[in-house]
Amino acid sequence: MRLPYLLLDIDGVLIPFPDAEEACPATHIRHDVVPGGRTPDASVTIWLNPAHGPMLMGIIRIGLVTPVWCTSWRQDATTLVGPLLGLPPLPYVDLPRPQITTSHPNGYLWKRDYVDGWLGGAPTAWIDDDFTVLDHEWAEERTKRGSPTLLVQPDHRAGLHAEHLDAIEAWARRYMANASAA
Repeated sequence: MRLPYLLLDIDGVLIPFPDAEEACPATHIRHDVVPGGRTPDASVTIWLNPAHGPMLMGIIRIGLVTPVWCTSWRQDATTLVGPLLGLPPLPYVDLPRPQITTSHPNGYLWKRDYVDGWLGGAPTAWIDDDFTVLDHEWAEERTKRGSPTLLVQPDHRAGLHAEHLDAIEAWARRYMANASAA
């Protein structure tokens, strides 16, 4: 039986966007990282919540999902961000670098077309802060076609919370129970 994928975004999920006063949640700690292709004098400041690593490891250890980064951070997710949270190396969806000015050039999240092809018919729970109504309709249609799909959308200023992972765990348990019964 195929485990569902757990697709993980970073920006707006693990790294919240600052509020109008340029503040991040008090739970987050500043880190300066050097993404691939940059020099040390061109580092990027990110803010991470140290509680996210144990929260994610909790759902990973249960063994109901296969975690995969699905972010514009690409390989840097597994080499830079993951280690800061205490996560093991995870595979990533090798997303392209499209020349777009909005994350919804077709009315839905730009990643979706690439993710849809990458997933094939695999079941998935996908955490991203940037879904639109069209993405939620896509998830419903995928589920109706036999590819269970759950979209979890944290607030981009607050990021990931335990309830998001609780919802994914409950969904994955239902999926596994239904798949076993079939």
